[in-house]
Amino acid sequence: MAQSVAYKSSMLRSLCVAVGEGSPWRRSYAKLASSSNAEGRMEKQAEEEGGDDGFAVSSGISRPLSEILKQLNKKVPDSLVKTRSESGFTSKYIPWHIVNRIMNLHAPEWSGEVRGITYSADAKSVSVVYRVTLYGTDAEIFRESTGTASVDDTSFGDPVQKAEAMAFRRACARFGLGLHLYHEDLS
Repeated sequence: MAQSVAYKSSMLRSLCVAVGEGSPWRRSYAKLASSSNAEGRMEKQAEEEGGDDGFAVSSGISRPLSEILKQLNKKVPDSLVKTRSESGFTSKYIPWHIVNRIMNLHAPEWSGEVRGITYSADAKSVSVVYRVTLYGTDAEIFRESTGTASVDDTSFGDPVQKAEAMAFRRACARFGLGLHLYHEDLS
């Protein structure tokens, strides 16, 4: 039964990413579920699919954007920060999967999408534009950023994957996540 609840919750959350621009499901699930009309539709759908199995529509996940941003701006523990050396230059970074977990923890109503993939004219590099959107109870905001990787450099995986991870981390940094690392590098 617990798997069924987790599976349904996961499927409902993924709907906001899977549907197109004009759909009411494009908004975050918690926002949609907070209206009584939507709650009634979801409860009716759950009954039609086999009765009440403990699945409850929750609208208590979202918080005001100011609270979400306050959490994202906190210093990331040093144990989660990695160091990379390239061409004699050392930099600190937070791996994309850790950034993803932090976003899920502090901003569970977020979404991300690749907005564009562009190869340079000489086909030696690829750039990815990534957008991260935060949904709060009072508003929603987004930030975009780019990441660029050399097509020849496969040391950290596929070049497009590397550029996407870089763009994702940078877009999250525009909300304040891990921004302290940029300031440490300057000092």
